[in-house]
Amino acid sequence: MKITALKTFVVAPRWLFLKIETDAGLSGWGEPVLEGHAQTLATKIVELTDVLIGADPLQIEDIWQMIYRNGCYRGGPVLMSALSGIDMALWDIKGKYHDAPVHALLGGSVRNKVRSYCWIGGDRPEDLVTSAKALMAKGYDACKMNICGELQIVDRHAAIDTIVAQMFELRASVGSEMDLAFDFHGRVHVPMAAILLKELEPLRPMFVEDAV
Repeated sequence: MKITALKTFVVAPRWLFLKIETDAGLSGWGEPVLEGHAQTLATKIVELTDVLIGADPLQIEDIWQMIYRNGCYRGGPVLMSALSGIDMALWDIKGKYHDAPVHALLGGSVRNKVRSYCWIGGDRPEDLVTSAKALMAKGYDACKMNICGELQIVDRHAAIDTIVAQMFELRASVGSEMDLAFDFHGRVHVPMAAILLKELEPLRPMFVEDAV
């Protein structure tokens, strides 16, 4: 089996999907995503096409090493994001080839269920309590949200106080039955993140995402 084509699909507002096709009629899908750089990733996939056409898609590790080590400059967000999407697509093909789920090829499952949480936004703080309670009514016991807009590198403590007050209000509304996960979404710089994390610690967050 040989790789015959790599096709990219840019999807608004900022996503990129990759389809790898083979001469056996099998195809695999991956997502070589890098926030805000979909066209850049699409170009990188095109640059790698000559290397991949004709390769055996089942030799995933060989392909990974070939792409990663093909040049003096290794790593970086563009190369690694492209390689990630290619890797996904190749595993998709391998799973179809062996008629097995990819987790089985990677060693099998380690649990038969996974706890889930729901995203409730956060750019409109006044909606957080309503959204969280609606989730609880559906049986969810965890949610994640944006906690703020963009902060200055060194911002006013009044901005921190507003964010913290909103999160404490949410905790008071849902009690301890709903775990809260906070997404800083890359909007907080290190000086303010250190302060904000300390202020939010009493709420015992489930986790904090993208803190800086």
